[in-house]
Amino acid sequence: MANCLVAQSGGPSSVINATVAGVVKANQMNPIYDIVYGGLNGIEGILQERLVDLTHMSEQENRILRQTPSSALGSCRYKLKRDNVEDFEKLFKIMEKYDIETLFYTGGNDSMDTVAALSEYAEKHGITGRRFVGCPKTVDNDLVHTDHCPGFASAAKFIATTAMQTWLDVNVYTRQEVFILETMGRDAGWLAASACLSGIVDLVVLPEEAFDKENFLAQVKKCIEAKNKCYVVVSEGCRYADGTYLAAGEAKNDGFGHAVLGGAGNAVKNMILESGVASRCKVQDLSTAQRCHASEQSLVDVEESFRLGMSAHMRSADKTFTGKMVGVKRKDQPEYDVEFFAIEANKVANFVKGFPKEWILPDYKGITEEAYQYLRPLIQGSPVIIYENGIPAYVKPYYMR
Repeated sequence: MANCLVAQSGGPSSVINATVAGVVKANQMNPIYDIVYGGLNGIEGILQERLVDLTHMSEQENRILRQTPSSALGSCRYKLKRDNVEDFEKLFKIMEKYDIETLFYTGGNDSMDTVAALSEYAEKHGITGRRFVGCPKTVDNDLVHTDHCPGFASAAKFIATTAMQTWLDVNVYTRQEVFILETMGRDAGWLAASACLSGIVDLVVLPEEAFDKENFLAQVKKCIEAKNKCYVVVSEGCRYADGTYLAAGEAKNDGFGHAVLGGAGNAVKNMILESGVASRCKVQDLSTAQRCHASEQSLVDVEESFRLGMSAHMRSADKTFTGKMVGVKRKDQPEYDVEFFAIEANKVANFVKGFPKEWILPDYKGITEEAYQYLRPLIQGSPVIIYENGIPAYVKPYYMR
């Protein structure tokens, strides 16, 4: 038998490690590979031969790994460019050196592009015995074809819970106040929309619809006049009709050429205060917390992430299985359940699945019942958390060892 390698890329989530745990556990139950390597810091670390042996991970470590937030193997924002032949040649030499037959790459859109690029390179150059499998992960929930992405549901649960708890806090005072909750979501409003699961959101601003300042302020005014309070949720990626972000002045570039966003909540706050619609505004930017808060994982999310890793491993027993992403498909039945399927990674990479416009109510008033039916099953249940000294136990990141 040969060996396999599992690595993580892009933004972390609270369940991304469960997919790694699934790959490792599956190989312990059904050994397809002699060694399961973990690649530290994604492609960037693999190119530096930074590998760890995960093959004989204990049951206890595997269990705690599933509840460990962020990327235990480390991540990267390294862009594997198709015209950079040196990187491709080096990576395939490393795979040959360590007898790595299959690379499982866990990440979002750009990670699926890496899977596609490596598979295309192998096919173009007649390289056999080297295969690449994508495992989806993104709290943004914006990958096409898969019903939802592991990591999203736990972030959605945290956001909805935080919305409810902060709403209770802001309402203890009789004073007039607008509370603004800012979520992640560069191009898609899934995370911001999930706040509506709390049942307390007055207005939600999503990237899928052009921001109309005058209409938005009019809705805030109506809300303030009716109950002296207004709870607003805004996605960081919200923009005007001309494509300008609400917080365009804050934008910079990351390693993939994306705008690094932040500040939409404060932009909305300034609009409200300058217009005189309300005299007091408070902003809560969830920032990193929404993707790394793991003690309130969705049980559905962590279990599906683990099962997806196991499914990817099982499918890789087929020596022709490469250049694919393993996705999640919701079963057409009354009781929620899913099954896993495979699709070509190049059909996923570089596409964005936005929050359906038909699920958005007019005048920022929230989301439709169909949206609730989609979201509610995803946040159900809570795993049993193992604690040490009063806080959740976690696996010491492998890149820190």
